Amino acid sequence: MMDRLREGVNSLAVKIILGLIILSFVFAGVGNYIIGGSGNAAAKVGNTEIGRGAFEQAYQSERNRMQAQMGDYFANLLADPAYVQSFRKSVLDRMIDEVLLEQYADSLGMRISDEQIRAEILSMAPFQNNGEFDQEIYQSALRRAGYSVDSFAEYLRRDMTRRQVLTAIQGSEFALDSEVQAQSSLITQTRDIQTITLMLDDFAKNAELTDEELQAYYKANPDNYTRPEQIKVAYLELSADALKEQISVSDEDAKKYYNEHLDSYSTQEQRQLSHIMVEGDDEAKAQTILDELNAGADFAELAKEKSEDIGSAELGGSLGWVEKGVMDPAFEEAAFALENKGDTTGLVKSSFGYHIIRLDALKAAEAKPFDQIADEVKSEIAEQKAVERFYELQTKLETVAFEYPNSLDDAAKAIDQPVQSTDFISPSEAPDILSSAAVMQALQSAEVKEDGLNSEVIEVAPEHVIVVRVNDVRDETVLPFEDVKQQVIAQLSEQKGEQQAQELATTVVDELKSGHQDVLAEHNLAFGETESVNRGSEFSATVFAMPKPEEGQVDYAQTKDREGNIVIVALSGVNAEVNPQYTDQISTQMANSGAQQGLSALLSGLRAQAEIEYYAISTQP
Repeated sequence: MMDRLREGVNSLAVKIILGLIILSFVFAGVGNYIIGGSGNAAAKVGNTEIGRGAFEQAYQSERNRMQAQMGDYFANLLADPAYVQSFRKSVLDRMIDEVLLEQYADSLGMRISDEQIRAEILSMAPFQNNGEFDQEIYQSALRRAGYSVDSFAEYLRRDMTRRQVLTAIQGSEFALDSEVQAQSSLITQTRDIQTITLMLDDFAKNAELTDEELQAYYKANPDNYTRPEQIKVAYLELSADALKEQISVSDEDAKKYYNEHLDSYSTQEQRQLSHIMVEGDDEAKAQTILDELNAGADFAELAKEKSEDIGSAELGGSLGWVEKGVMDPAFEEAAFALENKGDTTGLVKSSFGYHIIRLDALKAAEAKPFDQIADEVKSEIAEQKAVERFYELQTKLETVAFEYPNSLDDAAKAIDQPVQSTDFISPSEAPDILSSAAVMQALQSAEVKEDGLNSEVIEVAPEHVIVVRVNDVRDETVLPFEDVKQQVIAQLSEQKGEQQAQELATTVVDELKSGHQDVLAEHNLAFGETESVNRGSEFSATVFAMPKPEEGQVDYAQTKDREGNIVIVALSGVNAEVNPQYTDQISTQMANSGAQQGLSALLSGLRAQAEIEYYAISTQP
């Protein structure tokens, strides 16, 4: 057998086929890196590359932010590949704009010094405690964000460089007093109006409808009275959370587990450290500092004067409390080898440079008493057992639901869970457990919907699965007139009522504009009290579009309120007095608007001049 395989592989025909397969990979896969640019770049701006990893991180960050703000609505948007591509491009465009601003700042000779970065870090609110810079908070925040001291300083340098450009643009914008006065008079303007509201409900109640009109409206609007396709669904649900409720843990088992996992319930050993750092490979400079220290110099004063760690130098080299697993390995090994308070190391080489480390204080690891966390331990054990049981039962569910596809009864017995069912439902009426896209897709598949088979096991959440089947299908149909007659009456009454109200409002407005005030009495109408409205009022779109009436005159128009009722408006006065308290605010807004336009114009110009290549926009959502 093996000899025949070897002969086949060595034959000319097989070599040709293998050659074609390899070429297809080159042109369809690896070829993308040749044709599409650098495989590690998301875009290229001139000679500057935007890393693919940095772009994906920025995309995920923006995606998470939007998800938190918009919830399910944003999740639905992400189901559209075109939207995802547009969203990804907007994130990448923002990163390209940042690079363009950095390049522009560089061309102008703008620079940010180490002292400026140091001052910025020390003044940043997230790193402060009671108004003072806190080294421990600073180090912890950097670790959580995935920054080293150097990478964060570089990030700040780039950000502050861009801000120099933005500050220059904003500082060059201003608004003339005459412009501010004119804008203020428009923005703060108020108008005096009176209104008459024609309530649609009143007109709908009085609408006269014939059987012929009802039948005609029913036939003309079949979509209003169409019941969508509906299905009866049976389903079997399995979740670790539900299994956890069935598990009890004894005190003996909890105490045993606690003793076996004592490290998990103990605080880590912590050390309060200070260091003096010399960046790079300048060992001679570091040795000179060490010699001064050994000769009796004060550690904190040396750190303030000669340490090149921006964050800790101002604090005499203090790094605060440090645990294992957060520092550079070489630094950590040396620091945790120190035994007594005040001990210092020799020169320690890390990926950042040379360090001299001092132990300032030590906190030993401390276990939490069992009595304080017994419930937590029991819950953890129950959760672990529930997850283990879940995966055991999931395997059974997958097997039995597949082997007996015409019913869920056997699968229900196998996992000791009840079969649940619904009445006829449409997708919009589905309970939450059935409303996910994956479940709906399974319910519409030919195997489940038409052949009446069990679906595959579908994950609806972590450690939470479901198997569904369709028990019955009811086709889409237009409901009989008698079944929806009351709905037809309500909708046609509303339509006719609105039409009558609009006709009356049009007649009244036309008559009033012609000077016939008696039209109000003819229809038993009267304007309400005069009120002064601004641009934020309910009827502002209509009221502020009306021409200013001549002195002593009134203008009329019609609009709708938020409930859809028809409103007749009488405009009697325009008040254009400028409110001084808003002048500064409006001036600032106008300057900011001008600055934004200036920035947009600058970026447009920079984009027109730069060579920009995109590599990483399209992807799965």
